[in-house]
Amino acid sequence: MTEGNFVDYVKMHVSSGNGGKGSTHLHREKYNAKGGPDGGDGGRGGHVILRGNSNLWTLIHLKFKRHIRAGHGEHGSSGRSTGADGADEYLEVPLGTVVRDTETNDILFEITEDGEEKIIAEGGKGGRGNWHFKSSVNQTPRYAQPGIPLEERHITLELKVLADVGLVGFPNAGKSTLLSVLTSAKPKIADYEFTTLKPNLGIVEYRDYKSFVMADIPGIIEGAAEGKGLGYYFLRHIERNSILLFLIPADAKDIVEQYEILLDELRRYNPEMLDKERFVCISKSDMLDDELKTEMATILDANLDANYLFISSVAQQGLTELKDKLWSMLND
Repeated sequence: MTEGNFVDYVKMHVSSGNGGKGSTHLHREKYNAKGGPDGGDGGRGGHVILRGNSNLWTLIHLKFKRHIRAGHGEHGSSGRSTGADGADEYLEVPLGTVVRDTETNDILFEITEDGEEKIIAEGGKGGRGNWHFKSSVNQTPRYAQPGIPLEERHITLELKVLADVGLVGFPNAGKSTLLSVLTSAKPKIADYEFTTLKPNLGIVEYRDYKSFVMADIPGIIEGAAEGKGLGYYFLRHIERNSILLFLIPADAKDIVEQYEILLDELRRYNPEMLDKERFVCISKSDMLDDELKTEMATILDANLDANYLFISSVAQQGLTELKDKLWSMLND
């Protein structure tokens, strides 16, 4: 998936269908000139329904659909015939889609399972025909119920990436390079910060045809939790990952300090994210000799509150051990 095709934020206006009117028909035939009421009910208006689809990874198919309208219910007719229901309008969305009311910014619901359906705009009920109102004192009612009007609202769809492992780190830490080596994903890679502006997903193949999904989240900067840079935009994608894989380059001035800054940004954005399992990778470690690794390991053992591993994506060092560790954590 190319970066330009990753759409994770869409606003739209949705409108259900009107309910059909009930009929006020009175039964008439050749030998029955004054038959009773037989007006049928109106049909239900169509719903606008969101449905989860595990084969979708982005909202790009909805990018230019600004107005969604369901069908109106048909009116009732003679012989107690009920009008046809209006056609429902289905919107397929990827798993992890959050639906908000645009005007209030309240979360209405989330779609997290394949085939899960939620009605976002309910169609109006059809009105009852006049035969429902027949009584001993009014045997030929000439009135019926109108259908209930449609429901409309402005909604915002936000995609929070669903992945087993989310890569967390500062810009230019080597996250995209690691994803490209472990998976068949082809993220943009360059030697400058914020090369990645949209999340990239890849499938990591493991032993015996097993696999898991890894997400390359755009780099976090200090102050991201307050919205600095594109903080909110980046951080919301980390909420749905099962494991947080912190990537810190070996040439960082202070590895422990960088880890603590990243952890603090997650804490300030959503404290619940600290309940996720964490693992730390020291990337670009091919520039370290064994003596320097031993020295760094002594410092990390004393100050880091998570397990860690030295890796190098370019030199293909430690990647098998990393996959083993992640698989073990996912299936513990």
